[in-house]
Amino acid sequence: MSGWTTTLRPGLPLTFDGEQFTVAEIEGRRVLLQQVGVLGEPKWRQVDTAMLLSHPTTRILLDTPEPETAVATVLGTLSEDEDDALTVKYRHVQEVLTGYRLGCAELALEGEPRPAYASGVPMMRRYAAKANELGVGESTVRRWAALAESGPAGLVKERPTTDVLDRADPRWLDAAREAVARYVKASRPVRDLLLLEIEERLAEKQRDADKNGEDAEKVPSPARTTAYAILRALDRGTNAFTGSTKGKRSIANRPQGAYGRLRATRPGEYVILDTNTLDVFAMEPVTCRWVQCELTIAMDLYDRCITGLRLTPVSTKAVDVAGVLFETVRPHSPVRSGSAEALPYCGIPANVVVDPRKLVDAAVNGLPLLPSVAAETIVFDHGKIYLSNHIRSVCEKFNISLQPARPYTPTDKPIERWFRTLREGLLAALPGYKGPDVHSRGEKVEEEAFFFIDELEAIIREWIVLVYHRRHHRGLVIPEFPKLKLSPLEMLEHGINRAGPLTIPIRPDTVYEFLEEAYVTIQHYGVQHDTLIYNGDALNDFRNKPSSVRGPEAGKWPIAIDSGDVTQVYFQDPQDKRWHSLKWEHAAAMDGPVSREAAGYARRLATKTHRFPDTRRALVELLDRWGAGLTAGAAERRMAVRLSQQRLRLLGQGQATDDAAALPTARRVAALYADTVQSPRVVEGSIEPDPALTGAEDLGGDDDEDEECDAPFPGDDQVSLAEEEDFYADAWESR
Repeated sequence: MSGWTTTLRPGLPLTFDGEQFTVAEIEGRRVLLQQVGVLGEPKWRQVDTAMLLSHPTTRILLDTPEPETAVATVLGTLSEDEDDALTVKYRHVQEVLTGYRLGCAELALEGEPRPAYASGVPMMRRYAAKANELGVGESTVRRWAALAESGPAGLVKERPTTDVLDRADPRWLDAAREAVARYVKASRPVRDLLLLEIEERLAEKQRDADKNGEDAEKVPSPARTTAYAILRALDRGTNAFTGSTKGKRSIANRPQGAYGRLRATRPGEYVILDTNTLDVFAMEPVTCRWVQCELTIAMDLYDRCITGLRLTPVSTKAVDVAGVLFETVRPHSPVRSGSAEALPYCGIPANVVVDPRKLVDAAVNGLPLLPSVAAETIVFDHGKIYLSNHIRSVCEKFNISLQPARPYTPTDKPIERWFRTLREGLLAALPGYKGPDVHSRGEKVEEEAFFFIDELEAIIREWIVLVYHRRHHRGLVIPEFPKLKLSPLEMLEHGINRAGPLTIPIRPDTVYEFLEEAYVTIQHYGVQHDTLIYNGDALNDFRNKPSSVRGPEAGKWPIAIDSGDVTQVYFQDPQDKRWHSLKWEHAAAMDGPVSREAAGYARRLATKTHRFPDTRRALVELLDRWGAGLTAGAAERRMAVRLSQQRLRLLGQGQATDDAAALPTARRVAALYADTVQSPRVVEGSIEPDPALTGAEDLGGDDDEDEECDAPFPGDDQVSLAEEEDFYADAWESR
């Protein structure tokens, strides 16, 4: 009997179910156990043999041999030729021990047993005969016979290790691992410099040890080639020296042990929220600018169905994430979402899993990312806690808890893989696709065709509904039928049939509590928020009346606002607690929802440029330009009227009576003309008289004579002008 087995007998010590026993009696399949070390009367326990040996707590308290490498592992390292040679060697050993190569008389080959190995031949003579037959020493045959007690695997030679890490000093390896770990979040290091850094750090430790009087042995450094091989071994699976540095950081964040997984047992049990930047450019419809888009989605973990999404330009805001969860609780109709059909409804989620790094929006000074939908207590990195009574009340009403995923643990967020599916399945085929990184980006991507943001969201929704929800998903498995291929919609139907009905709100209007809140006054024309006026019949009983609200918003009425559609707001009647929709006064002229950002940009543009004239504002500006503003007094207005008369004149005051001949230039020209007035032609240095300076009789008219019409046009002949210096000599003279 080998050291790996023993006999189930009375007196055998063992532990079972956390207590120590001794086998007292064996009767058939039943074993009677006596507890050891109990004062007073002994305690007994009877168990079935199969139950005793199959129980995970059962341990036999005997000396056991040291653990060995598994037989399958030892034999699996052999090549086909080596395996054939091992079979032949083992048959030789069996012939020495039994006289038969196959180990028994029933399987005897022709001519077996041979005389040298027949029954009755001493073992030493058998060893000698086999040694002479194979040309090896007798001690080798005896060693084979001893190793064969473990079967053919015992005859396999122990191969020396080929791990390059075993060829270096363990202290040098520890220093190398520390040096590589320091560059996880840094740029990729150069191998030569890293090896130099390792040597310097080890030398520094040696100097510190000598200074403190410690007897420390110098750490030997491996050869240059070996050191490079060790760095290649450390790089394997870490991206330390190859691959992308982003992948290096992601690999470093992986759990070091077995990967855990959040498992859902029914639809709606866990809903995962996440936001990611899309690898495609889009056009913002209001500003007509190229923008990057961020997509926020909610995914049901059980069936991988997308239950809500929102595409936002540049960055995601808190209200966008709240809107996604709002759609999860209250699905949008296909008309509003712009898709062929609505996203599947998985019920009110019991838990919402989010990335705690995204619970704080750095763009808004650290405000909670989920102001209307969050857990009672949200713990962010290093103990940042956000608690809101509004959040707690809404979530308690719907029995929703928020569960943050572990920070920097990619395996806790399987939704990350969905964004890759979206990129490879849809975005890569769209114009404006820029690739996942700068190395994959094409040239002049912005010059391609493009989609507006709302069009891109409609395309993504349609792809989800028509493609993603209907195709095979490898992550969906029914344990009873592991080979069955399932789509997210089929898994949703299976979960409903298996786990029962979904959780839905009793009153659909209670979901309005997820929306952000604002306080306004109710006037005779309705309510005004962000310069937009809303009205409805629900305000009839509250117009021009203060509310019972106290505090900073005393006297004002609360309304709920969906930032994705500002064409309507929601008002809760304080008497019957029902919600009512208040329409924007110009909503009838719109064919779809208008976001708050679009309306805000339109207002800023109008305020900045006055693109569309406002008659009242134009009147104010007109009067201000003419000095008679609406705030001026009577005397100021009379003065403005008198000043305006000067503005209306084509010539300034007093200039109408001035004689043109009084101008200095005109006097000089007249003097030149006086010397040559008798001659119709001028000599060198003179000019033709200006008709404006002559009498009316010099001017031509419609009743010209024939000889006047045939006369040459003044200026046709070359006429010399006055010298330039003389002409501008009096330019600086004042009158």
